[in-house]
Amino acid sequence: MLSHLRANLWLLCLTLVLCSVVYPAVLWGIGQTFFRDNAEGSLVLGADGKPVGSRLIAQPFSKDEYFQPRPSAASYKADASGASNWGASNYLLRDRVARQLGPVLKYGSGPHKGDLVAKHVEDWFKTKPAIVADWADVHESVAKAWVNVDDKHKNAVKQWQESHPAEVAQWKEANPDSDEPSPADLAKPFFTSNARAFHASWPKLIDDASWSVAAVFFDMWLQEHQDQAVYLERVPADMVMASGSGLDPHITLKNALFQLDRVAQKRAEDTKRDNAGVRREIEELLRQKAEAPFGGLVGVELVNVLEVNLALRDRFGRAASGNK
Repeated sequence: MLSHLRANLWLLCLTLVLCSVVYPAVLWGIGQTFFRDNAEGSLVLGADGKPVGSRLIAQPFSKDEYFQPRPSAASYKADASGASNWGASNYLLRDRVARQLGPVLKYGSGPHKGDLVAKHVEDWFKTKPAIVADWADVHESVAKAWVNVDDKHKNAVKQWQESHPAEVAQWKEANPDSDEPSPADLAKPFFTSNARAFHASWPKLIDDASWSVAAVFFDMWLQEHQDQAVYLERVPADMVMASGSGLDPHITLKNALFQLDRVAQKRAEDTKRDNAGVRREIEELLRQKAEAPFGGLVGVELVNVLEVNLALRDRFGRAASGNK
């Protein structure tokens, strides 16, 4: 009996040593010796030697002087990696794509070739005095998304709530089984009661072009101007569609070249240099940084957004408008 216990004890100890000490130590040694960069998380270091991100995880860039990553359903949070799982029939998906396109889309042909669609959306918006109330009524889920996108928006609704007890009481009466309403619950009455003021001056509480007039109302404008759709330029799919993880650090070279004019123009303004020369310089940088999977054997050329933006900062300096 004791001999059996002793043999099992030896086997247990040997298994623990091999699986919990030796094996992890060997893998750690191999990783640190031959694949140190990968083993350390593929970190990207700034000029001061401190990590500024990882080559494997996207992070948001919204300023005009930087290339912007794919949209993220996880808000670029590594601990919340995932997709929205919105189906094609879900208006929130259509709205997200429309808000990406509204501020940047141009006419690719026709009488307005080269013009930004945003100006036409904004002019149309001014002629629609009831558009804000109609939008909140028809697309309440999008109005709720506006509230939830930032604490500044939530605080605006909370302040409105304190001075509009009648509207809050009306909501409670219509939802007797609910607890106290959250700011998002009050999105529709908030926009409805402020419809005239927001038509005169659309709220810009945060610096995010995807919630501008041109972005939010682009789809409604397009529904009334179907004849203009044929003239609109086509954009790379990865510019408006999120990846499955929401953390894809790459965009296609085609996407980067689509953004090139905006980035070059802003960099030229900040450095007071010739726009054409800056554009050529940045395009050359993009092509140097571009690479396709497996040495080009499969897929299309991709660009790591963080690496390119850091290269831009090193070459042109920090832009006047800030970091991201």
